[in-house]
Amino acid sequence: MIHLTRPDPAIALVELDTAPANVLAMAERARLLDAFAAIEADRAVRVVVLTGRNGAFCTGDDLAESLSRDAPTQSAAILHFLDMCDRVAACRVPVIAAVNGWCIGGGLELALACDIRLAGDQASFACSAVRMGLTASAGRLTALVGESRAKPHLLTGAPFDARRALADGIVAEVNPADELLGAAIAMARTIASRAPLAVEATKRVASGVSTTEAETPGLAATADHAEARAAFMAKRAAVFTGR
Repeated sequence: MIHLTRPDPAIALVELDTAPANVLAMAERARLLDAFAAIEADRAVRVVVLTGRNGAFCTGDDLAESLSRDAPTQSAAILHFLDMCDRVAACRVPVIAAVNGWCIGGGLELALACDIRLAGDQASFACSAVRMGLTASAGRLTALVGESRAKPHLLTGAPFDARRALADGIVAEVNPADELLGAAIAMARTIASRAPLAVEATKRVASGVSTTEAETPGLAATADHAEARAAFMAKRAAVFTGR
């Protein structure tokens, strides 16, 4: 099951909920993509928080389901998982992963597709594809932290804890497990308070799909930019409308 709720009008909370460890079988992937399609269509949403219930973030594909697939079907299913991660990465608004518990294999790929990752202090990570005769996360993890930090994780498949993830730059913060979701929502509120068109443009530039030069003329003409300047001069908080 995928839960889509709104803790604040501008924040969408997406929770994976497939006991025991939030595997993503084909049906669950469809539900996750439906949730992100709904978010894309709702211009009121400015930030997404993605997390998991059941004491886990996500542990990737449903291995029990995978045993019923022949080789071509299994290959297609793996590529479908990667495409799902690409679609999460392409979400127009920032996505914050609140990583609690296990985040392994495809689950780590999903977390890496998010813009920001926060971890609970009990989170456990693994680039486990090499232990399954596959490759995953090599592109995203290397782009994020560099080859020298990525390869020990990628080539050993060994689990590592939240503090190692923080030291290697995989996550931005480590929080006590019972404070993780609150910390993610607090960060989402801060992002949601900024000029939404500027946030979306900044995500595109930081993700390499646009440039500052391409985004600046449109942003300079927005009502939000005018509002920000007026608010600064009046020493008041700006009220952004996304126009």
